[in-house]
Amino acid sequence: MIQIPSTQVTVQTTRRYTLLEKLQFTVLICVLLYFGRTLLIPLSIALLISCLLYPSCSWMEKKGINKSVAIGIAIFGLCLLFAGVAYLLFLQFARFSNEWLQLRIKLSEAFKQLGLYMASHFGISKEQQDAWLKNIADSSGSELIPFLRLTLYSFSVMFVLLILIPIISALILYYRRQLVKALHNLFPVSEKDKISEILRATVHTYFSFIKGMLLVYLIVGILNSIGLAIIGIPNPILFGFIASILTFIPYVGILIASLLPIAISWITFNSIWYPLGVILVFTIVQYLEANVIFPFAVSNRLNINTLATIVAILVGGILWGGIGMILFIPFLGIIKLIADKTAGLKTLSILLDTNDE
Repeated sequence: MIQIPSTQVTVQTTRRYTLLEKLQFTVLICVLLYFGRTLLIPLSIALLISCLLYPSCSWMEKKGINKSVAIGIAIFGLCLLFAGVAYLLFLQFARFSNEWLQLRIKLSEAFKQLGLYMASHFGISKEQQDAWLKNIADSSGSELIPFLRLTLYSFSVMFVLLILIPIISALILYYRRQLVKALHNLFPVSEKDKISEILRATVHTYFSFIKGMLLVYLIVGILNSIGLAIIGIPNPILFGFIASILTFIPYVGILIASLLPIAISWITFNSIWYPLGVILVFTIVQYLEANVIFPFAVSNRLNINTLATIVAILVGGILWGGIGMILFIPFLGIIKLIADKTAGLKTLSILLDTNDE
């Protein structure tokens, strides 16, 4: 009797995670992002810079330029760009300081008029006002030393990061082949082609993000210039585009950019309505930039819908502050790339997609 050997058929099943496990995993990632932000933020910025400079470095290496020299040229060019923006910021302060004498006179007159108004309408005498101002000065003076200590610490950290981030970016570019090889070893051999495709798409995603940001700066600069020209502020194009460029500094940038046009409009027209008009123009444009222009221009290039982009901006602001509102957008683009190529993340891909059909 001939026995036919039986063949064992093993069926591999993919474990499906419950909703509670997915929520726990999401909370764990958020906790790691929040408490690890001191390390992760500079690394993320360095990774963004290295992906941005990779095509130019690769092109120079193909032309026969040494890899180290190519990386040095790319990093130096980017530093020159940031130096130009810093120079614009310095010009803002310099021009504002030239107008400070007349502005101080205007401020003194405004405070005198405010004091007379409070005395006549609210019955607050000048002596009471002086005593109130003295109490404010005394209380603020006691907090001056902690404020200066915190400010000095923040500037020292920023100075260190300005040195470390270009160095880390250069090292990522220099050791990029080793990093890619190590990433391949983390996954099965069958996934190697998929990983390489995701890496190439990631570089493209960062490029699209930068193009979208440049488009945002252009639109915001045009809107600022039109608004300032309508209310009659001198040099509207200059002030409009400087304000647009400085918006890359969250919160503080637009405040610094608005000081000079506010001061010049007050001195030139001798009316409070023109400075209020400048504030109104910048407020409206910043609202449009944060809620309409930025999500539309950037998310369309990353193939992410506007709702997901706004949520990423909010989450980035909560976890990493102002810089997180910028960095979480390309991160979301990378998540979208991974979700598109992973069968288990199909639901996430649909939620992030721009196609509503």
